[in-house]
Amino acid sequence: MAWLLLVIAGLFEVGWAIGLKYTDGFTRPWPTAGTVAAMVISVALLGVAMRTLPVGTAYAVWTGIGAVGTVVLGMVLFHEPATVARLTCVGFILAGIVGLKLTA
Repeated sequence: MAWLLLVIAGLFEVGWAIGLKYTDGFTRPWPTAGTVAAMVISVALLGVAMRTLPVGTAYAVWTGIGAVGTVVLGMVLFHEPATVARLTCVGFILAGIVGLKLTA
């Protein structure tokens, strides 16, 4: 259950990271409210997952999910470059997430 909560927390991290772009420097009320809500949910779920998962593993996986999701959505939504080097680096992050899951 902790791993599922951690994955959901990571997805909310992606949501707030992408949401920051839509807040326009926190000048748009609805995107700002959604972003702040996603931040709170993300950190709360991370905290619950850390009750049973090691702190280093949980935090690294949480940030890894956030990083990978944000990079991919940046490519899709904002037409950021999808170069071989960037995709390779994303692959390394994914490998690290899987490795931490397998060794936890």
